Amino acid sequence: MKVFSASDLNALTQQACSSSRLRKHHNIHDDYQAPCQRLFNAIEQNSYIRPHRHANDSREELLMAVRGLMALLIFDDGGNVTRVVHFGSEKYAPDIAAGVEVAPNIWHTVVALVPGSILLEVKEGPFDPTHPKDAAPWAPEELSSTAPAYMAWLVHKARWTC
Repeated sequence: MKVFSASDLNALTQQACSSSRLRKHHNIHDDYQAPCQRLFNAIEQNSYIRPHRHANDSREELLMAVRGLMALLIFDDGGNVTRVVHFGSEKYAPDIAAGVEVAPNIWHTVVALVPGSILLEVKEGPFDPTHPKDAAPWAPEELSSTAPAYMAWLVHKARWTC
């Protein structure tokens, strides 16, 4: 049995805060060959996750909010935002989505809108770490000089209004 305590999640958030990428994941599954890949992903504000898709993978990706408030941004092939779905704790809105399921081959990213946001990601395995996702050619690389401005644009598109 595995138990995931508040202190475990707090520690993961602290690791995300200390990370240069402002995020940290914790695998629940034992290895990449597991038939069900499950992981917690602590994402801090301004953590840039380059938009991507899973083009060579026919499996859905389930993202469930554990803590905080996040936005899933969906893009067309040209990089235009076509949909924003907010998901997170009910403390942000009584009818907010608890999670989202992303179909294969859909360009997407997640933006954390409050500190301490954590999601649970579930996807059918096995996982190939040599080809985890297809990066959007129209979005800057994570450590590029244009990534901060692009991240600001993503946050603007994902803005939350009550």
